[in-house]
Amino acid sequence: MNDAIWFRLPPAPSSVPHRPPTAEAPSVSATIDGRAVEAPAGATILDACRDAGIDVPTLCYLETLTPVNACRVCVVEVEGARVLAPACSRKLEPGMVIRTRSPRVDLSRKLVLELLASSVDLSTAPTLVPMMREYQADPGRFAKAVGSGLSSASSAAPSVSVASVLQPAKVDNDLYMRDYSKCVLCYKCVEACGTDAQHTFAIAAAGRGFDAHISTEFDVVLPESACVYCGNCIAVCPTGALMAKHEYDLRQAGEWKPEAQSVTDTTCPYCGVGCTLTVHVQDQRIVKVTSPLESEVTHGNLCVKGRFGFEYVNKTG
Repeated sequence: MNDAIWFRLPPAPSSVPHRPPTAEAPSVSATIDGRAVEAPAGATILDACRDAGIDVPTLCYLETLTPVNACRVCVVEVEGARVLAPACSRKLEPGMVIRTRSPRVDLSRKLVLELLASSVDLSTAPTLVPMMREYQADPGRFAKAVGSGLSSASSAAPSVSVASVLQPAKVDNDLYMRDYSKCVLCYKCVEACGTDAQHTFAIAAAGRGFDAHISTEFDVVLPESACVYCGNCIAVCPTGALMAKHEYDLRQAGEWKPEAQSVTDTTCPYCGVGCTLTVHVQDQRIVKVTSPLESEVTHGNLCVKGRFGFEYVNKTG
């Protein structure tokens, strides 16, 4: 007798099983600028506004970073609230009545822009130019205008100024420079260098009050810090306070021409991760490399090779 044990397989199912239906995520209903809106539970006011096509300006906010509520440009008015709420971090609550362009909101944004432009050089912050024009910001109310690329930002405010206190740019390496006279303390660079992206912690906020600034540990030069030169801080800087050295040199020479640049997405050749590179080409030469925020691989971040290792292409041939 054969001692082998035979197993009988169960009959094949008559149809392919399907995943049981999942419960729909709860939603929150609110009113924004007189419009009824719905958003998933846990969404912020800014999320709800953007989903509804309502524009709310931002400066320190970025989709890939943790909101730090630093700039207060995105504040909105919530009915019944004592103070204006930062839309980037305030969660949408059921029954909220929100106004994004009330006189109180507009005055607050105008004041923030005026205070920034009266003490910081915004000449390389193109996103702020139309914003200052829209809110008719006049920094001359707080500091004597010294002239800048924003001098014609508003026909109603011809005295739009730059930094009243300038400091020299820090150029202590071959990859990027730091010009803190253009820094608005949005903390994006600190977040990108820290837990939100790189986990290097080479820079942080230092000082208090008027002395608050972004600094390396013990204010050492960048080559002596923990910096790994990934340049992710450059990618998130909204004002040009952090800039690739190559771009800085071209700007200083008057040869930076973004309107003449072509932009192409490609894949980084240095390793097998497959990071998406956005290559900026001017006069048949690569002048800058970035990465799109919407990339599932990079979310806008790159390493030192991906962001700065393009010079070999320019030197071929």
